Amino acid sequence: MISQPIFLVGPMGAGKSTIGKLLAAQLGLPFADSDKVIEDRSGADIPWIFDVEGEAGFRRRESAVLHDLCSGESQVVATGGGIVLMPENRALLKNHGFVVYLRASLDQLVERTSKNSNRPLLQVADPRAKLQEILLQREPFYDEVADLVCDTDDCTPKQAAQMVVDRLAAISSG
Repeated sequence: MISQPIFLVGPMGAGKSTIGKLLAAQLGLPFADSDKVIEDRSGADIPWIFDVEGEAGFRRRESAVLHDLCSGESQVVATGGGIVLMPENRALLKNHGFVVYLRASLDQLVERTSKNSNRPLLQVADPRAKLQEILLQREPFYDEVADLVCDTDDCTPKQAAQMVVDRLAAISSG
């Protein structure tokens, strides 16, 4: 179907990791989560990296991991929500893979992220306002890199993964 990595991009809470695992299973491909790779390589979790190195340090680690994931085999890769912030990352995504933007409404993102304390950027007084700010900043970049956009609001992760499979099949045959 697709002979290069399939990168899932989108804001935190869009379902990249959950949908990515299901998508990889349906396509018979390996799955990688860039945040998990960063944690495995550094021996520390994302909040700790943010605390010690700041967002800039985390973004450097994220770029290095993305570079490595781009040179690998066909696989499904869930990326961190902010991976699109750096121009060199956007170029890597566009030039070395097929990019699926998993889009979700602000209401859905707030609901999906509200119970997870492992999101350093949302440890603020008004997480909804922070998510809205993040979306305004990043949405143009998600659109810029996307080869395919899938809305995840009104579907389960399994339905979203099937939607991606169906749309990839249509692209491959068309």
